[in-house]
Parts: sequence; C-alpha cells; structure tokens
Amino acid sequence: MSKEAPIGLIIMEKLFGLLMIAVGALLSCVTYISLGSLEAHVVFFLGIGVVLIVIGVFLVFAKTE
Repeated sequence: MSKEAPIGLIIMEKLFGLLMIAVGALLSCVTYISLGSLEAHVVFFLGIGVVLIVIGVFLVFAKTE
C-alpha cells in the first residue's frame, strides 16, 4: 500500500524551488554587476547565490513520495 504525497505539497515544493532559483540568480546577477562596490563580499554573495540556485534545482527535480 503506497501512500502518495498530497498534490498541494508537490506543487508548493516546485514553486518554492523556482522561487529559490530566481532569488539566487538575481542575487548573483546584482553582485556581479556591482563588483566594484562590494570588494570584500563578492565571493560570499556569489557563493550564496549559487547555493540557492543549486538547492532550487534540486527541489524542482526531486520526486516527492
């Protein structure tokens, strides 16, 4: 007897993943554009942006069971 995940949970997981991808891409883009003013924090913010993108992609492609 398999118990399926509710459809609302699956949809929200995918939407949250897409939102994380968008926020990560925006953070990375804005950080890359303003490289001169954020001298010491560029690697930190670019790293966080990439991590958000990776987690978002994982949430979009993960299969909820």
